[in-house]
Amino acid sequence: MPPAPPGPELVQRFRRDLAVVASGQGRIGIALSGGPDSLALLLLAVAAFPGDVAAATVDHRLRPESAAEAAAAAAACHRLGVPHQILAVTLPRGGSVQARARAARYAALTSWATAEGIAMLLTGHHADDQAETLMMRLLRGSGVAGLAGIRPHIALSESLMLCRPLLGWRRAELAAIVAAAGLQPVADPSNSDERFDRARMRRQLADTAWIDPVALARSAAALAEADDALEILAHDLAAERLATGDGWAQLRPDGVPPALLRRLVARGLRHVAPDAAPRGDQLGSLIEQLRTGATVTLAGVLCSGGESWRFQPEPPRRG
Repeated sequence: MPPAPPGPELVQRFRRDLAVVASGQGRIGIALSGGPDSLALLLLAVAAFPGDVAAATVDHRLRPESAAEAAAAAAACHRLGVPHQILAVTLPRGGSVQARARAARYAALTSWATAEGIAMLLTGHHADDQAETLMMRLLRGSGVAGLAGIRPHIALSESLMLCRPLLGWRRAELAAIVAAAGLQPVADPSNSDERFDRARMRRQLADTAWIDPVALARSAAALAEADDALEILAHDLAAERLATGDGWAQLRPDGVPPALLRRLVARGLRHVAPDAAPRGDQLGSLIEQLRTGATVTLAGVLCSGGESWRFQPEPPRRG
């Protein structure tokens, strides 16, 4: 017997929210962890767009239980008549486990969605996730781009959009949808493991009743709009102030407001080193040094200050 579908008012609300973050039509892919958020997303999508939904579960193989959890997600899809695939990944060596898992997860999901002809990939990020992200980045001193939080949609490839239609929904609402359907979600222990920043922030927000996650999510959305506006201004200003050539970039910084100057410097770095992704504090420190005329390196780029700032590849180190 298939699980009970969400009520019609919830399905209509989901359709409206998806229309806001997604453009166009086509097959819908669900990133299904098996937790309550992604299960609620699956239930809403199947009720709203029957026959147009497929799902995939990424098994990071970091815990002994992960294979059984992926199998449980597959079983839920079978009950709903939704095509499902388990994507097993191997994490590369490196720094943060969560960062490496995220990169591997989205790479696997992008490959799967492209092969399946899926136009939009949906994830179950919600208002509580957005509030946690905003608070964490406030405590790190992030700028506008960081405070924009979890974006409602981003391009994963030329043919695939990542969309998050549940950013206005609360965690408790989604859990209620799953409970009403009679499904048993899996519980990821990392969600309550306070060795991770997000788990600590989740507990703090849960213990602070006067903080409204939906209001924080609205603030993040407003900051995202401001970030988009700044990016448009930076794009136009770059045509005037940032000269580029084969392996070099040169910037005239005089009179450029700091919020735009950071973006122009980042563009110069990325022109020379496309993988450069400096943090906000690194950009701020770099700009302070370039203002004094110093020459420094960042992300494999040799940066020279003065009246104009030049960016070029860092010379090879001597053996």
